[in-house]
Amino acid sequence: MTVEHPVKTDTIVDVLEKILDKGVVIAGDITVGIADVELLTIKIRLIVASVDKAKEIGLDWWEADPYLSSKASETNNKALEEENKKLNDRLQRLEQKLDVKESLPDKATTENY
Repeated sequence: MTVEHPVKTDTIVDVLEKILDKGVVIAGDITVGIADVELLTIKIRLIVASVDKAKEIGLDWWEADPYLSSKASETNNKALEEENKKLNDRLQRLEQKLDVKESLPDKATTENY
């Protein structure tokens, strides 16, 4: 009589599903130096996770990137329009002040008369 042991084999799909479900963080630093003088440091941080898991842990930068999200493009356009309006209003106020200042008689010329 032989005893059979259940063998569980995971396929690459199963492994990938687990990784995306739980998330994996890979971190590392690369330092380049000469004679104990650090010239360059590169910090590498990589997270592999599903979109849902990323959102769950607070990573949602792609939603604000206009190259990756049409909603971000609309939001950025509105923000830019508002900023442009404020800057135009400020410019008009400054030009009006400058016009008023230029229209006043110069003290040096009025004192001579």
